[in-house]
Amino acid sequence: MAPGAPVAAIDRKPPSLLRRLPTSRIAMVGLTLIGIWVVLAALAPFLPLDDPNRQDFLSLGNPVPSAKHWLGVDIKGRDILARLIFGARTVLMVAPFAAICAYLVGMPLGLLAGYYGGKVDLVVSRLSDIILAFPIIILYVILISQIGPSFWNIVLAVILTAGPGIGRIVRGLTLEQRHLDYVAAAQLRKESDFYVMAVELLPNCRGPLITDFCLRVGYTIITIGILGFLGLGLPPPDPDWGTMVKEGTTLISVHPHMSLFPAIAIVSLVLGFNLVADGVRELSLTD
Repeated sequence: MAPGAPVAAIDRKPPSLLRRLPTSRIAMVGLTLIGIWVVLAALAPFLPLDDPNRQDFLSLGNPVPSAKHWLGVDIKGRDILARLIFGARTVLMVAPFAAICAYLVGMPLGLLAGYYGGKVDLVVSRLSDIILAFPIIILYVILISQIGPSFWNIVLAVILTAGPGIGRIVRGLTLEQRHLDYVAAAQLRKESDFYVMAVELLPNCRGPLITDFCLRVGYTIITIGILGFLGLGLPPPDPDWGTMVKEGTTLISVHPHMSLFPAIAIVSLVLGFNLVADGVRELSLTD
């Protein structure tokens, strides 16, 4: 190239959504809240905590926060801080895993319904309508009360109740995208339908789907708490935040901390995922 010749502008691919995530203050606050719970849960066995199931009968006479029990003890004399941190391990395993499984079921159904339309769309949409016609919480309670509370049964209940909603969202996004030029170009190249859906359509729907995923993890955390409050939570000896709230209500007028601290734990973790969802949504609007 001759000296002084104009240099052609180089097109650079804009940074991905995840790379731009640190630029969102809302998302970073949410990630900080989630990160605190993740770190505490990961380090739980190594922290100087009481056994979450050990009963300190001597502290039952004065169960309020103290130097020995920083957040006090529950109605059975168990350390609340230990139960919160060990309970976070269960919540952080169940909620994201259940949401991922629901996406693995709902996302392909939504792609097929939106891409092919016709009878495929009709069948998938009607099945979704039938399930979504039931109040979600009542459906959870019916399912768990029939099959019993356990890790896998809660995951199954989330799949059955959340999968249709995810499918409907993916279907709508696919309907918006399937007639755009980049899809037509892939079809002209004789790409397979699987390639078009998985490589072309799905990545272009990532913003709304990541937002929905974060919100859905938050909903699942709330659902686990509600099930625990109703006596349908994870079976002992695993600490369950919803069960802790329920047990604390028996003495809530005298010792509100027994219900307050686990409620704050639920709110803080759900808030973290909701803030990340808000941040991702704002960033996806600028794509």
